[in-house]
Amino acid sequence: MTDSSNGTSSQGRGLGASLQGLMATLLAILHTRLELLATEIEEEKRRVLATVAWGAVAVLVGCFTLAFAAVFITVLFWDSHRLWVLGMMTLAFGAISAWAMHRVKTLMRESGETLSATLAELDADRRALMPTPAVDAAPHGAKEPS
Repeated sequence: MTDSSNGTSSQGRGLGASLQGLMATLLAILHTRLELLATEIEEEKRRVLATVAWGAVAVLVGCFTLAFAAVFITVLFWDSHRLWVLGMMTLAFGAISAWAMHRVKTLMRESGETLSATLAELDADRRALMPTPAVDAAPHGAKEPS
């Protein structure tokens, strides 16, 4: 009788150790995925901040350049064609603005999916952990022997 109880307790320890190992593996997988997520978020944050900063510099300097160019050309033609020059400058600035808006829309569409590597790894984990469906021995449409 004592042998069977020792066997049961050793099986219990084996099951407990297996469950503990399984939990350790799952936690390690989760830890790896969270590290990947944190790395991707950090990379995305740095990319966005750099893009915004350089974009702000470009917009500021571009605005000053366009303003000084418009004033220069308007003063250059002040005596002869000032209204025509002001109208052309307005159309040029409108065209540049429309082109810039189009570029922004294009870049937003091409930006790709955020956290794509993390989502791909999580999807692969999900597929690996899902049970596979049982395959029938007989193909569909085949008659079973009677």
